[in-house]
Amino acid sequence: MTNKKWAVKRITVNLAAQEADKLEKYCQQTGRPATDVIRELIRGLPISDDTKEINA
Repeated sequence: MTNKKWAVKRITVNLAAQEADKLEKYCQQTGRPATDVIRELIRGLPISDDTKEINA
């Protein structure tokens, strides 16, 4: 990933209260913002090479 300005796509995620609490506690414990934690989790998702990207 390059350090150029990011092309941003904003999304809204609805979380159950327990999910939101867990994310908030994790962020407090690690001192990291939720956006960084979520981005890291997304980057770690396995994607097979034969999957074609779908443009929405």
